Amino acid sequence: MKLLDILKFSEEYLKKYSFSKPRLESEKIISYVLKLERITLYAYFDMILSLEQKEKIKDYLKVMARNRCTFDELPKDKKSMIEEKDYSIQNKELLKKSIEYLLKNDVGDSKLDAEYIFAHVLKVRRTILSLSLKREITSKEKEEIKKLLHKRAKEKKPLQYLLGEWEFYGLPFKVDERVLIPRADTEILVEQCKFILTELQNPKVLDIGTGSGAISVTIAKEVPSSIVLGADISADALEVAVQNRKLNNVENNLKFIKSDVFSNIKDNDYDMIISNPPYIPKEEYEGLMPEVKLHEPLGALTDNGDGYYFYKKISEEAPKHLKDNGYLAFEVGYNQAEKVSGFMKKSGFQIVGIIKDYSGIDRVVIGRKNGEESVDKVS
Repeated sequence: MKLLDILKFSEEYLKKYSFSKPRLESEKIISYVLKLERITLYAYFDMILSLEQKEKIKDYLKVMARNRCTFDELPKDKKSMIEEKDYSIQNKELLKKSIEYLLKNDVGDSKLDAEYIFAHVLKVRRTILSLSLKREITSKEKEEIKKLLHKRAKEKKPLQYLLGEWEFYGLPFKVDERVLIPRADTEILVEQCKFILTELQNPKVLDIGTGSGAISVTIAKEVPSSIVLGADISADALEVAVQNRKLNNVENNLKFIKSDVFSNIKDNDYDMIISNPPYIPKEEYEGLMPEVKLHEPLGALTDNGDGYYFYKKISEEAPKHLKDNGYLAFEVGYNQAEKVSGFMKKSGFQIVGIIKDYSGIDRVVIGRKNGEESVDKVS
C-alpha cells in the first residue's frame, strides 16, 4: 500500500472511534513512524510503506482507540512498546560496503546501482531510500540484496534486468533478457516522431523490430489518436511487449504482430514507419562490454554483417506500405547516418531531418516519401 492509501485507511479507522480530528491524528502517526515532518508528508504520497511500517501504524491506531486518547496524549509507556530501534548506522554501512564491492568488481556506476538494488529490495523509490534505512533490513532482504549484488558484480548482469523494470520516456517498462534494454538515444527518435504525428489526424504507425515495445507503447501513449502496430520476429520479445502494453494502458490503440520485417504486414496506408533495427556491425559486437554481449539478445543488436542490412531492406520495402508523403524514421549507429540517408534517397525518400543525440552524434534520420531530395540538419 502507498502512503496515501494508509492515510485514508487511518482516517477512516479513527472516524469509527469518533476522533474529532481523524485526518490530523493520522498525519501525526504516519509522520512519526516514517520520521518525516508532517508538513512534508504529502510530498511522499506514492511512497510504498514496508510491512513493518504498516504494522507499527496499525499498532498506534489500536492503542489510541483502546485508550480513547490522541497521539499527543498517548502514554509514554505505550509509545515505547511500539517504538523500534533506529538502524540507520548499520544500514548505511551495509550500503557503503555494497558500493565498494561493486566498484571493486569494475561496475562503473557502483553507487547508483547499489542504491537501485537496495531500493528495489526494500520496495521504495531510490530518491527516498535514505528514509527507509532507519528500519531494520530483515535477513531475507539482506540475502536478496546479496544475491543481486553478486549477479551485478560477478555475472555482469545489467541493472535493468535485475530490477525487471526500467523507465523509458517517463513510462515504466518490463525488461528481461528476451529484449533489448531501452536507451535514452531512442527517446530522441520517439520525440521527433511525436512532433510529426501530433500534426496528423489519427495517424497510422508501424514499428519494425518493436522488442520490448518501448517505441510502440510510447507513441500509443503520447499520441492517443494514433493507431499503432508493433512487429517483431521474436515471439519471446512480443510476450514482453504485450506486458508493457497492458502496464501502460494502451491496449485500445496498439497491437502486435509476429513478422520478419514486412513479411506479415499487409496494409499499405501507414503515415509513418519507425525502426530501431539491429545496427551494430559484427566486428564491433565482439568488442562490446560484457553487460551487453553476455545478456542482451544478439539478434536485437547486430545483423551479423556490416550493420546496414535492415536499413537497406526496410528502405526498399517501406514505400509499398506508406501513404504518399508518409514518413520513414530510423535510429542509426554513431557513423551510419550518411549511408542510411543514401539508402532512403535511393528508395525515393526526401531526407527531412538528421537529428543529433546528447553527445552530438547523428542519431536519427527521418525521410518523407515522394519529395524533393534535401537535407535539414538538426542539432
